[in-house]
Amino acid sequence: MKLYYSPAACSLAVHIVAREAGLPFEAVRVDLATHRLADGTDYRTINPRGYVPALQLDDGTLLTEVAALVQYLADLKPEAKLAPPAGTLERVQLQGWLAFVSSELHKVFSPWLWHKETHESTRQAVRERIATRFAELDRLLATRPYLMGGSFSIADAYAFTIVNWSHFTGIGLKPYPSLAAFQDRIAARPAVAAALRAEGVLRQAA
Repeated sequence: MKLYYSPAACSLAVHIVAREAGLPFEAVRVDLATHRLADGTDYRTINPRGYVPALQLDDGTLLTEVAALVQYLADLKPEAKLAPPAGTLERVQLQGWLAFVSSELHKVFSPWLWHKETHESTRQAVRERIATRFAELDRLLATRPYLMGGSFSIADAYAFTIVNWSHFTGIGLKPYPSLAAFQDRIAARPAVAAALRAEGVLRQAA
C-alpha cells in the first residue's frame, strides 16, 4: 500500500501508526503547495480533495481521513494493541479521543494559523481556544502517561502530530509541562523517531 504524505502534516499520525504496527508501505511525498508528486503527477488525480493523508491499497482502493486511516491500520495488526477491539466500550472511548483531536485541535490549528491572511483577531481567538484544550490535556496527562491510560494508542499518535504544530505556529508548551512531557515521551518511541527522520522533520524542544 502507498501512504501519500507531506512532512509534519497530519499524515504523520498515519505514518507513525503504520510503523508502530510494523506494516509494509510505500511513503509517497506530496508537495501541498503545488499538489504535485516528485514525478510531476498531479496529486488531485489520485485524491481529488488534494490534501493528505491518503492510503492507496494494493487493489487501488483509496482511503482518506486521519481518524479512519489510523483505525484501519491498527485493525490490520491487532496484536500490536494500538486500538481496543471494535465493539468494545474502550473502542468508543478511543474514537472519542480521535474525534476530539480532529475537531478541537486539528481543525482549530488548520486552516486559521497556517494562512498569513488570517485576521489577527481570529488568530487570537484560535490561540485562546487552543490554550483551553492544551490546559485540559495537561491536566489529564498529569495523571496518566497516555490519553487512554497506561498504553500507547493511535489517539496518542494523532494528538502528538497536531500538538507538534505548536512549534511551527509560535505556541510554546512551557505552560503545559505534562503535555510537553507527553510530546517528549511519544517522540522517543523508536517508530515515531523513525517516522520523523523519514519525513525530515527536526522536532524542536518544547
